[in-house]
Amino acid sequence: MSDVCIDIPEGVLIATGQSRDEFVRDAKFLLAAKLFELGRLSSGKAAEICGLHRIEFLFAVSRAGIPVVQFDEEEMAREFDGD
Repeated sequence: MSDVCIDIPEGVLIATGQSRDEFVRDAKFLLAAKLFELGRLSSGKAAEICGLHRIEFLFAVSRAGIPVVQFDEEEMAREFDGD
């Protein structure tokens, strides 16, 4: 696994009221969720970033208001067509 380092001012950490570990955990999840939402990562790869199983990640992303399935109009029509 590769490390990516991001400098965060101490004041930001204090402002969130989180410990460093809590902040890192949330940051990993939010990064993974956004990359998943943008379609740049699969749910499995996004789950790897934050150390969750794929299904746990999908439930967490759904609770965060990010759709776990995105259909275009044609896919939506096929899904609800009943044939």
